[in-house]
Amino acid sequence: MLKGYPSLQSGCEIWEQLMDPNSGRLYYYNPVSGATSWNAPMPAPHAAPTMTDEPAKPDDGPALDDSDVTFCLCLQGHLLEKAGIVNKTKVVDNGKKIRKNWSQSWTVLHGGILTFHRDPKSAPSSNMIVPEYTVELRGASVCWAPKEKSSKKNVLELRTRQGCEYLMQYDTESIIADWLKVVQDTIRQLVRQTHSLCMCKHTRTHTHSRKCGGVSFRITSTCRTMMTMALSGADTEQTRVRTKLRRFLQRRPTLQSVKEKGYIRDNVFGCHLDTLCHRENTTIPKFVEKCIKAVERRGLDVDGIYRVSGNLAVIQKLRHKADHEEHLDVEDGQWEDIHVLTGALKLFLRELPEPLFPFSFFDKFIAAIRQSRISTRLSKCDLVRSLPLPNHDTMELLFRHLLRVVEHKDANRMSVQSMAIVFGPTLLRPQTESANMTIHMVFQSQIVELMLNEFHTVFVQR
Repeated sequence: MLKGYPSLQSGCEIWEQLMDPNSGRLYYYNPVSGATSWNAPMPAPHAAPTMTDEPAKPDDGPALDDSDVTFCLCLQGHLLEKAGIVNKTKVVDNGKKIRKNWSQSWTVLHGGILTFHRDPKSAPSSNMIVPEYTVELRGASVCWAPKEKSSKKNVLELRTRQGCEYLMQYDTESIIADWLKVVQDTIRQLVRQTHSLCMCKHTRTHTHSRKCGGVSFRITSTCRTMMTMALSGADTEQTRVRTKLRRFLQRRPTLQSVKEKGYIRDNVFGCHLDTLCHRENTTIPKFVEKCIKAVERRGLDVDGIYRVSGNLAVIQKLRHKADHEEHLDVEDGQWEDIHVLTGALKLFLRELPEPLFPFSFFDKFIAAIRQSRISTRLSKCDLVRSLPLPNHDTMELLFRHLLRVVEHKDANRMSVQSMAIVFGPTLLRPQTESANMTIHMVFQSQIVELMLNEFHTVFVQR
């Protein structure tokens, strides 16, 4: 931390002497106007210049360059200070956006004021470094700038309580990070000072109330305003984000109103069977009917039908279409592969939150298939008639279709046993997995096989 040098009084102005650590040369800084100069200011004719402690150093030495001239100072008990060269631009002036114009600036932080000076190269004939912007940090906020603010790296965003915004940048990350820390520390110290000042300005007021004749304290309106600006300024960014988010959420329509207007639809895949059928006003999902009709129209003698997997990417595309288009055309050329349709149908059944055989019926069907006599099995399977209507009707349509596929087993090599192995775990599963999962897989296939073999007995007219 460098020490301040003696002050010089020129007329009614006081100039402070500072040292440039890069060149070791003294220069003069006016904390009121923010001006800096290599040469000692000329005194007014009626006032003799006075120096304290020691005479000025000779004015010979190298001029300022654009290198890393940055250092910290602690002068006469003021706030944490800093000076150095940074790139800066003003992007918002009193709440109005302006065009960015990056320029290099000798920047000085002193007494809670951040001063951006004009580039010395722009005025080579003058020894004075002219201030361009003076920013009061009381009530301000500073943070790393988001990427949309600037394509440059290492950019800081400085916001003032007057509605101005500045961007500060330097290629060396450690230098700009040091600026961030120093400015943040200064803002925090200003907040603490404001709070302490307001505490000292509490006005003691005696009240003569009949109910309680005590002593009360109140804060003056000026003090309250200062506290509000200082404390809110430190959290300006967070408050701004919260306000925007709150307004956005308040403007959003309700989910129900959006659905009523037809902007969004509930998904087909992953929807409960009874919910989907109620929405479509049917007992069999339209997607299931469309897939089965398309498969039967294209031919059931395709080798490995329902066993061979289709292109997963195309299946997912078909799923997306089914979820977001009310009138899905499965006869479209992009679904010409029959394995895509069969794969999508299996995926639909597999993603039902509750399988086609409801969870509450799982143990009952397992108990039925455990019976050794076929007649007892069939009597137990009478519980199919007690299934919810969407489950019963969808199951009947599916098994009738699978029987038609099995009729072409010589060509497609899909027997009843093959179908049972494919659809058993998809149509029937317990609500929670247990150690008997392997045994259950055997029973699942046997139940589907029984349904296919005894279809006309199980699915009688309700």
